[in-house]
Amino acid sequence: MITTDFWTTPLGWTLIHVGQILAVTVGVLISLAFLLLADRKIWAGIQMRKGPNVVGPFGLLQSFADFFKFVFKEIVIPAGADKAVFILAPLLSFVLAFAAWSAMPYGPGWVIANINVGVLYLFAISSLGVYGTIMGGWASNSKYPFLAALRSAAQMVSYEVSIGFVIITVILLTGSKLAMAGHGTSIVDAMNLQAIVTTQGGGIQNWNVFGGDGLRGLPMIVIMVPMAFVFFVSLLAETNRPPFDLMEAESELVAGFQVEYSSTPYLLFMIAEYANIVLMCALLATLFFGGWQAPYSTLGWFQGQPLLAGFHGFLWFFLKTVFFFCMVAIVKGVVPRYRYDQLMRLGWKVFLPTSLVAVAAVAAWRVFGVGA
Repeated sequence: MITTDFWTTPLGWTLIHVGQILAVTVGVLISLAFLLLADRKIWAGIQMRKGPNVVGPFGLLQSFADFFKFVFKEIVIPAGADKAVFILAPLLSFVLAFAAWSAMPYGPGWVIANINVGVLYLFAISSLGVYGTIMGGWASNSKYPFLAALRSAAQMVSYEVSIGFVIITVILLTGSKLAMAGHGTSIVDAMNLQAIVTTQGGGIQNWNVFGGDGLRGLPMIVIMVPMAFVFFVSLLAETNRPPFDLMEAESELVAGFQVEYSSTPYLLFMIAEYANIVLMCALLATLFFGGWQAPYSTLGWFQGQPLLAGFHGFLWFFLKTVFFFCMVAIVKGVVPRYRYDQLMRLGWKVFLPTSLVAVAAVAAWRVFGVGA
């Protein structure tokens, strides 16, 4: 018989965390299957066609049919490819895509690794993701995937800079609120994703996109709403989504750096790409739109009921993430593809200086303004 003390032992601790990791991994994979279907259905609706509707009721099993189709196909490796790197590249992308989910807060207390530098951890993992792309393009021993991998590297580096400065504005707001509440004053405390969400509690007026401090923070809307928009556009570029899918534009490069991949390795790249898209949508909801916090005050609702509070928070986190994923899917169907020079100009000449000015403005507001 397993006692309560068992879960405090190293074996018990290991079993708990392995169970949490499996639950998150399986949950994300199942969610990806239906979100991919939603992506295809939304795109089809914009083009006034039905989309997948044959496999299963309303086409709900289409993603699972595609999964088995890829799994049972033959793995073809080009004769001149670096076989070890060729196989390692999709595995690296897949592992990094799911490793990032370990620091994401799904509800009050619902997080695998509640690390203080959660924002820095996610930023580091997303930065490492480009290595899988570069390795896949280089190991294919073909000019087309190699050029697409170089495009991707330049694109991801360009927009990661802007995303970093946008996140700093959120860290400044969080650090200020933590200091006023007496819960911590260091920059490390403000980089904790649970702390970022917790400080946005009490209603929609406390979300960072609206200034994060009720009526006192309303003037910051002129800064934080554009920053949320910059983050949204940057996540499209960071994850190679239309209109910034220049490394895998079908009319130009067939499948980009994946052109020599087939079967399971190609599937791993696709799963990693969609996992990163959903992760960035979840991060947008966490940083700017309250994460698992409801748009209304829940003070005193769940006293002594942590499980119910967790499910309530997870529901709002899930709804917000799905909403932003649907926005990403809609953009795919209504915005024309950018040229590469337009992409780089937007990142370096528009978003970078705009985010720098925003960081200075938020810092000045918190030091000298009403929010001080």
